[in-house]
Amino acid sequence: MSSAKQEARAATARVQVADPAQYRPGRTITEWTPEDPSFWQTTGKKVATRNLWIAVPALLVAFVVWQVWSITATNLKDVGFGFSQSQLFWLTAVPGITGGTARILYTFIGPMIGQRRFTALSTVILIVPLLWLGFAVQDPTTSYTTLVAIAALCGIGGANFSSSLANIGFFYPKQEKGNATGINGGLGNLGVSVVQLLTPILITTSVLAIGSGQKKADGSEIYLQNAAFVWVPVLIVLAAIAWFGQNDLKVASTPFSQQKIIFKRKHNWLMTWLYVGTFGSFIGFAAALPLLIKTTFPAYSVATYAWMGPALGALARWAGGWIADKFGGARVTILSFVGMGASIIGVITFLPAGSDQGSFYGFFFCFLSAFFFSGIGNGSTFRQIPVIFRGQHLAGLTEGTPQYAKALKQAEIESGAVTGFTAAIAAYGFFFIPAMFANFAVTSAMWGFVAFYASCVVVAWWFYARKGAEAPS
Repeated sequence: MSSAKQEARAATARVQVADPAQYRPGRTITEWTPEDPSFWQTTGKKVATRNLWIAVPALLVAFVVWQVWSITATNLKDVGFGFSQSQLFWLTAVPGITGGTARILYTFIGPMIGQRRFTALSTVILIVPLLWLGFAVQDPTTSYTTLVAIAALCGIGGANFSSSLANIGFFYPKQEKGNATGINGGLGNLGVSVVQLLTPILITTSVLAIGSGQKKADGSEIYLQNAAFVWVPVLIVLAAIAWFGQNDLKVASTPFSQQKIIFKRKHNWLMTWLYVGTFGSFIGFAAALPLLIKTTFPAYSVATYAWMGPALGALARWAGGWIADKFGGARVTILSFVGMGASIIGVITFLPAGSDQGSFYGFFFCFLSAFFFSGIGNGSTFRQIPVIFRGQHLAGLTEGTPQYAKALKQAEIESGAVTGFTAAIAAYGFFFIPAMFANFAVTSAMWGFVAFYASCVVVAWWFYARKGAEAPS
């Protein structure tokens, strides 16, 4: 009997003697072998699916908290806050700093603590900045410093992405990891569109208001606090569902000492560069687009248009992963950067310049194209990471041997850590893109993005796509 068959039978035997109660909601699972077909079909798939579909809405609302300032900032001047255009862009940018930084911590802490506990705790703490925001926006004398502090705390919502994807990946066998993380990440990203679509509606609804409304210059009344307060009970419910409905995986508990090796891996840094270009653009453009529309084409409604780009980008993430499975992740990543570069050149073409008033619809549709290609790239780069690290660790080893099993486990640990770390650094795009619009002319900032995308094409082609590439993916 081959060693591979012996391992499969041993894994099945271990599952058969395991305590079935551990797979119930709210428990810590000590026996988890998703690569065993028998276990996966009888037990694993059901448990993994339950954990995934609890993680998805929690991540979506975390993105809502992260992006709530992208719309809130567009309304502050209308209700008496005397801030400059540059200050408003900075308010939308600040959550990117804290979100990216907290993602680095969440990448490594999440697998150490466990999916159930970390999802519940990281969800419930988001109530704090929302409550503070809801009270602060009702008083136009609230200082700019206070609002910056609130924006910084809201940024923590963006950190949940890294821990969520790293944890969920452990539940699934290798052939289904990409689809699972695509669903989790793609639907989580939809939180950007949800907040930009619903906030303009929520702030005009007096029925939901807690506190007084704010008068606009035209005499109408809005309730900015609704943008924050309405999500508080949702967060409480989601945290409770995670606590009582998800599971912690003992096998996913990985000490930092085993994860920190990624900082010595060249491909961690190269893939981070590429993911900054895809997800960094997606989240940065999502944060900046509402204010860009309001300041560049003021005759057009932010509420009508701003949410469409992030929605398209989030949905395209699924397509990117699927296409990458068919044609190769590196090729699709290169396509995404070429498409993004061409799209941003189109945006530049349609911007107002001098006496030329520009074209809003040309500007907007080119931005939609940029969001689409960024989403495609988000899916393809995440597909590349496990392929690269499996290839690096398993090269020359025979499947079924103890050395192969050990190398495979380390490849999965590093893939999860790299996925979280690249997502953390890319989240700084949320800060840098609005910050560039705050400090440079819009056209100059756009040309900077195009140059960066060109560098990403070179990296993806040289290391991953060309014939004889170091790590084809």
